[in-house]
Amino acid sequence: MVKILNSLDIKGWETVIGLEVHAELATKTKMFSSALNSFGGEPNSNTDPVSLGLPGSLPVLNEKAVELAIRVGLALNCQVQKSVFARKNYFYPDMPKAYQISQFDLPINKEGWLELPDGRRIGIERAHLEEDTGKITHIGGGGRIHEASYSLIDYNRSGVPLIEIVGAPELRGPDDARDYVSELRSILVTIGASDGKMEEGSLRVDCNVSVRRDGTEELGTRCEIKNINSLRSLGRAIEYEAKRQIEIIESGQEIEQQTRHWDEAEGRTHKLRSKEEAFDYRYFPEPDLVPVEPSEEWIKEIANSLPPLPRDRRHLLAEAIGVEPTETSLIVERDLDTFALQAISSNADKNRVLVHLENNLADGIGKLTPEAFASLTVMETNGELTATQTKRVLADLVESGGDPQGIAKSHGFESMDNSELEEIVERIISENSDDWLSYINGDETERKKKSGFFVGLIMKETSGQADGKIVNQILSAKAEN
Repeated sequence: MVKILNSLDIKGWETVIGLEVHAELATKTKMFSSALNSFGGEPNSNTDPVSLGLPGSLPVLNEKAVELAIRVGLALNCQVQKSVFARKNYFYPDMPKAYQISQFDLPINKEGWLELPDGRRIGIERAHLEEDTGKITHIGGGGRIHEASYSLIDYNRSGVPLIEIVGAPELRGPDDARDYVSELRSILVTIGASDGKMEEGSLRVDCNVSVRRDGTEELGTRCEIKNINSLRSLGRAIEYEAKRQIEIIESGQEIEQQTRHWDEAEGRTHKLRSKEEAFDYRYFPEPDLVPVEPSEEWIKEIANSLPPLPRDRRHLLAEAIGVEPTETSLIVERDLDTFALQAISSNADKNRVLVHLENNLADGIGKLTPEAFASLTVMETNGELTATQTKRVLADLVESGGDPQGIAKSHGFESMDNSELEEIVERIISENSDDWLSYINGDETERKKKSGFFVGLIMKETSGQADGKIVNQILSAKAEN
């Protein structure tokens, strides 16, 4: 068994990652038949002669699948072109006709790019159409074929429209890969091409990993990790595989090009088979389907129907707030950017909008309106409410809606008079003289610690009505006198 290096031992090496993402398209029926495209039905209930590969059955192309594929291509800045379906031959029970209808040398989309939240662009080599395979469940042992007593096959998924998006090997680590898949999933969901549910298999990732020494340009021998179905698994699989390959090379051996399986429970990859090349599949044009040649008019019509994409939304919100696009990623991911823009147009404090949407509204906005949200941020920045009081009013607005001023009044939230607050601070200091001396004479760490101590006591004394910022200002002023 290969010993896996710890994370410090990968210095001097670069990980090179290219992802192949398979997304099930959101059509009502399958790629080449009228069988239902639906998740969760009884096994083998969404089938027909084409799905089952019965003799004499012929494929008929789903126009909606082609439209969604074009939407994906345009959203990924690809060139949409004439494409040809091909037979990809292999003998495995998940495809009863012993081949998969896919696209090979002439895919419908080629040469595009995807922009990550940090602004980097990752190349898209192609995004082609194909049909999904059936699902095999191995019964017994650890759920792998070599341990199973028998296997069950469900053809409900067989023939479901897929788009395979092949990214360039331009990712350099687990974080890159997770950001790429997250952004791609967001794009697919935004344009209505897929529901992007990794837990249901609507989005699956094959990950090609290789390593090379720092400063070298030549790509190493890659291994492909199949069917990863969560972002967490993707990151763990890349980390393991990179360290495994480095250990092999440093021991004087060579990497074998393989297809490998990620075992989540064991936290490691296992060899499935030596990697096939294209010629192993004996591709040839599908004789029962004509080439797909979308007209320029249809492509333009689809392009005009696309909604704003995540990268455009990040930039728009960033410009409105006055921050970098990376700082608006989370808000866009939560689909709260339109709400944020509406609040800003109602004169909300821009910085407080950003803070609250990121930190205090992770579970949604409920019954909160942009206008009420704007009013609340103004009350907070004007000193009418403390940070603690603002959070309480915000929670009430999310749950029940209403007017922030009325809610604040119902709770008895009124800003304290500074002279009254100073008297309370003086009393708390006199009651805790030793801690006050530590505050005055301590280093930066000690002063920060004691500041929190005093603010906590004062907030308790005032039932949360004191403004923490003002308390800290008073403490600092008294320490200097």
